[in-house]
Amino acid sequence: MTNRTTTLAFFDPATGTVSYVVWENASRHAAVIDPVLDYDFKSGHTRTVSADRLLACIRSLGLRVDWILETHAHADHLSAARYIQEQVGGRTAIGENIRVVQSTFRKLFNFEQAFVADGSQFDHLFKDGEVFRIGEVEVTALSVPGHTPADMAYLVDGAVFVGDTLFMPDLGSARADFPGGDAHQLHASMRRLLALAPDTVVYVCHDYPPASRQASWQSTVAQQRAHNIHVRDGIGVDAFVAMRRARDATLDVPTLMLPSIQVNVRGGRLPPADDNGVSYLRIPLNALPLP
Repeated sequence: MTNRTTTLAFFDPATGTVSYVVWENASRHAAVIDPVLDYDFKSGHTRTVSADRLLACIRSLGLRVDWILETHAHADHLSAARYIQEQVGGRTAIGENIRVVQSTFRKLFNFEQAFVADGSQFDHLFKDGEVFRIGEVEVTALSVPGHTPADMAYLVDGAVFVGDTLFMPDLGSARADFPGGDAHQLHASMRRLLALAPDTVVYVCHDYPPASRQASWQSTVAQQRAHNIHVRDGIGVDAFVAMRRARDATLDVPTLMLPSIQVNVRGGRLPPADDNGVSYLRIPLNALPLP
């Protein structure tokens, strides 16, 4: 790591999500990664407490936001990308395969006719291997499908932000049974990340810590290769796929999947309001397969 950048992590215990602010030290140009919009399932209310923590950091440090980066269209929290953009600017971005995810869920939710599954809800769609900048620091966008078709990782200054592709070593990997998910692809994506330099810092997007430890989100490629329970060195693709499929078959649908996807495929925007001025989330009845 060249120490040209600084990273701060913000953990949301309600959803187990880790959001990040990373900036170039010299210029104070910054990116926000995977910001959370708080959502109360029972009341249907959104709040901005989590996002406001990020904004307070940005403002107190005098940062200029260039990018608001999503690692994928999350199924466990609503994105605050649009709210962050309204407050401090920056370009929203995600992987180009978000179009595949949008097309799938447009059908499930029977979105309004004006919704187009072309990724235009984001300011930029990354291609695999595309290089962009935070200030003058180069960032490489890496396509890492498997959890979803649109998952991206961001490699910057000796660190990689991996989204849900990898978890902390004692938790292993994310599920691969969402629409468009694929355990074979997920294994290949994880091995791609684990081929990075051993001292590369790995920042995960979620942690669901056991009672024996506190939430954590930072490891290294070397630690992952030595200790990740699902993909450490010596575990082959066939064993991983068999494990992942068996485990995924036991998992419930995430609590916030139906609300969050409707917002996240829109780049953090709520669905358009009805003629009464109220936005509504749709719940498709008997449409998803039971676990």
